[in-house]
Amino acid sequence: MSKLKDKIVKNLSIRNRRASFEYSFLDKFTAGMRLTGTEIKSIRLGKVNLDDAYCLLLNGEMFVRNLHVNEYAQGTRFNHDPKADRKLLLNKRELRKVENELKNQGLTIIPIHIFINDRGYAKMEVAIAKGKKLHDKRESIKERDVQREMDRE
Repeated sequence: MSKLKDKIVKNLSIRNRRASFEYSFLDKFTAGMRLTGTEIKSIRLGKVNLDDAYCLLLNGEMFVRNLHVNEYAQGTRFNHDPKADRKLLLNKRELRKVENELKNQGLTIIPIHIFINDRGYAKMEVAIAKGKKLHDKRESIKERDVQREMDRE
């Protein structure tokens, strides 16, 4: 049991680094996640992949799709589906705001960060984002290089 306790990440912080390169963020929200027992155990071990994940609104509720949560090793037959849709918990005001902003053409909702809060609940930070063009990506690379040079000095 102590070996398993050693593997649990105390300050879990999983980021979607590719998202900031591909998209410019307009607005951010923090949402709870409805998970089963084996899903939260895998997340606490850091076995999550956000790369291809995206969010969608269905019947006034927000879901995250293509979020890969590895199966829990000790999960037996009660294990979860790694690619299942997971419900995100936002209040009605935030859901209405997201729905109104998505009416604009070219906007999407993407997950950018998963973390465990002080109470032990898994939270996901999602952003309303607009895709960057090639010249925007070049500007991002240039800004990152300039920042790196300033940090070295």
